[in-house]
Amino acid sequence: MPELPEVETTRAGLAPHVVGQVVHTVVVRESRLRWPVTPTLAEDLPEQTLTALRRRGKYLLFDSAAGTVCVHLGMSGQMRVVPADLAPAVHDHVDVVLDNDTAIRFNDARRFGSIFWLPGETAASFSLLSALGPEPFDDVFDGDWLYQSACGRRAAVKSLIMDHRIVVGVGNIYASEALHQAGIHPRRPARRVGRARYAKLASAIRETLMAAIRAGGTTLRDYVGADGGRGYFQLDLAVYGRSGEPCPRGCGPIRAEIIAQRNTFFCPVCQR
Repeated sequence: MPELPEVETTRAGLAPHVVGQVVHTVVVRESRLRWPVTPTLAEDLPEQTLTALRRRGKYLLFDSAAGTVCVHLGMSGQMRVVPADLAPAVHDHVDVVLDNDTAIRFNDARRFGSIFWLPGETAASFSLLSALGPEPFDDVFDGDWLYQSACGRRAAVKSLIMDHRIVVGVGNIYASEALHQAGIHPRRPARRVGRARYAKLASAIRETLMAAIRAGGTTLRDYVGADGGRGYFQLDLAVYGRSGEPCPRGCGPIRAEIIAQRNTFFCPVCQR
């Protein structure tokens, strides 16, 4: 599933091509995504100028004076800028055609993504956005925030940092990587991690996500950026997907276990 670095890479790749452009038409070939494409999107968005392209957590937000298009890429979603007359492929479900003869094309083989039209100023109160916690690069997100959020929580620390109400965008890959960098065992109860170690973990989360953004994200299967290119952070993964291989710190082999129903990778020697 595309996580924060992949969504941010997509946003950065799309923005120069779409911000300031006028929408000519919207073509919906398949509306049956995880949630149906908002029926009024094709009526309300044409003739609007796209004034900004933002990211909130794992959501892309295309702003206009009339409202906001909110996109989630789901498990396999991709958004690319293509010539408007390029013939669609099998899973090219939605085109937002611009006046410059290009189109923002949404492709989603598994159809777990979503596209919502949020008219006026309703984006801030939209249920999928209003419950989100701070961005990992916000000033409010630090070790103290994690420490206070963990008070009394018996759940594993990995579950804590993957809770989008605590911090957005830390998916399964980057949670494993950040915990390894911070030297914290993913099964450790959140309430049993000290303030100093949470400070180290907050820094590890930011550093891991930023490194992944610089590498264009992680491509394990489906993900490609707005230009159709693959990410390269998978070449730098320390533990994720490396079960049985030696820990980069020279410890024993990496172990894989299911934690909170997610495959988790860690070093049982240097993470405690």
